[in-house]
Order: sequence, then C-alpha cells, then structure tokens
Amino acid sequence: MIDTVFKTSGNGDLTLYLGKRDFVDHVTSVDIVDGVLKVDPANLNGRKVFVYLACAFRYGSEDLDVIGLSCRRDIWVKRVQVFPVIAGGIGKTPMQEALVKKAGEQAHHFSFEMPTNLPCSVALQPGPNDSGKACGVDFELKAYIANAADDGDEVIEKKDTCRLMIRKIQFSPASTNAGPKAEITSPLQLSASLGKENYYHGDPISINVKINNDSSKVVKKIKITVEQNTAVVLYSSDNYVKAVCSEEFGETINANSTFEKEFTMTPLLANNSEKRGIAVDGRLKDGDTNLASTTLDVVAELPLILMSPKPAGG
Repeated sequence: MIDTVFKTSGNGDLTLYLGKRDFVDHVTSVDIVDGVLKVDPANLNGRKVFVYLACAFRYGSEDLDVIGLSCRRDIWVKRVQVFPVIAGGIGKTPMQEALVKKAGEQAHHFSFEMPTNLPCSVALQPGPNDSGKACGVDFELKAYIANAADDGDEVIEKKDTCRLMIRKIQFSPASTNAGPKAEITSPLQLSASLGKENYYHGDPISINVKINNDSSKVVKKIKITVEQNTAVVLYSSDNYVKAVCSEEFGETINANSTFEKEFTMTPLLANNSEKRGIAVDGRLKDGDTNLASTTLDVVAELPLILMSPKPAGG
C-alpha cells in the first residue's frame, strides 16, 4: 500500500505524484527521489516539460520579495526533461511502477540523486508575531512547462507549474556507546556524565552528577541546562546557542562532603513554542515537528601546528 501524494497545476496539464515525502540521508548515501509526472500534451504548443529538485536556504522575510529583494538562495538545483521523452533514460523503480499504474496514461517517471553534502531540512522557529515562511533549509520539487530548462528571460506562468515540498531527514544510528563525561576541578571537584550517547525526541536525558566539595562553602543548588547549538552558514558562519531546557535543583552539599545523584531533563519543542530562532526539524504544511535533530556528518579531524618559522640566526 503506497500513501500517494500528488499536486496538479493550475491549468490541469501537469500532475506530480510521489510515494513519500521524506527521503532519508544515510550519511554515505541519500534515498533516490523517484516520482511520476502525468502530462497532457494538448496545450503545450511546442513547449517542453521539465522537473527540478532544489535545495534552498531562506534567510529573510517573504515581504522583501515584493520589493525585488529575494531572500532565498539556491544551494543545489538539478533539472530533468520529462516530456518529450529523451531516449536512453533509466528504468522505473518499484515505487514508480506503482505510481504509473495509479496515474494512468501519459505518466512519465523521473529520478533525482541528491549529494550527501546537502543539509537536512531544518527551519528556524519564527516569533509569535512573525508571518510568512520560516527561515531555514527546504527542498522543493517543481514541474513546469517552458521552452527551455533554465532561461532567465523566459516568463513561466504560475498556472503552468505544480510543486511539492519534500524533506531530507536523518534517523538515529544504532549505538551502544557510553555517554560522554566532563570534569572540572575548581573551585570544587565536579563530574557529570550522560547515561548514553543517543537519545530520541521526547526521551528523558539522564545526567549523573558527582561532587566532592573540598571548599569551606555550602552548595545550595545545582542548575542543569540543555543547549541547542545551530550553525548558520551563508556569507559567513554564525553560531547560535539557545537554551531549550533549564532546571534548578535544590540540593545542599555541605563543606568537606561528597554528593552523587542522577537527574533527568526532557527538552521538548512544546516548552519552546514561542522562542524565536529555535531550530526545528523541517516541517511540511500542517505537519508536526520536533526540536532540530543533531546532524550526522562524516568528519576526520587532523591536528596540526601552524606557526611562523624561527628567523635565521635567531
């Protein structure tokens, strides 16, 4: 059973079909975007039909588009011609075979392979009084009728297009790694560790805290904060750190005594619904979402020393 999604152009000549709207980034590969486009050639008048998949970053209000300032930047775009059919195309996937049966005659299949270095779908949560689309990264699949695939001088009417938003997502890897640990030794000895490395959305996070109070002062409370670190890269790289969960625990630790206890924290989007700028997983229209998932990348770090050479004879 395929949960088909589709969208028809204003003129009724194009209909996009997809079997799903979430495509998984497996770090080393990404699910193929395989869909079907139904084309009625009666009103093409010699024009062609194309489909493009674009990954774009929206970094400003849609209101600025009205005065000719686009606040949307394409990160990656790929186009394919669907009609007239070009000889030598690739075969259908099982998903496309099922979609062709549903779409009927005049259905043509297309596929896109996304590179692994594209970001996942993510949005920055707008404030309560903000309007329009949220800033963030989104993926748009669009079919359109035109004389050429990408001619900046050609005006493509809205009725000659249809589009669907899709998402590029990642799932948590299976991991049995121990949770990270941190220690500080001034002015008292504090050790904090997590129960495990990976947590799912909605899971309580367990934090084990050990304190050796060698000082002469009494500790009266412990504050634990879960912070979200978001890197926004456009013309420069900006990092934003926002607290998504913070609690104070009234614990008395007398001078020259020790303490150990496990605390739990549960960061939820529901508790941050009015915080402007919180990163959330990319959402489709009227879809639920979460705090943005951690992005998994393949990274190799090689330390080096970068210095000036010693002057000759020095």
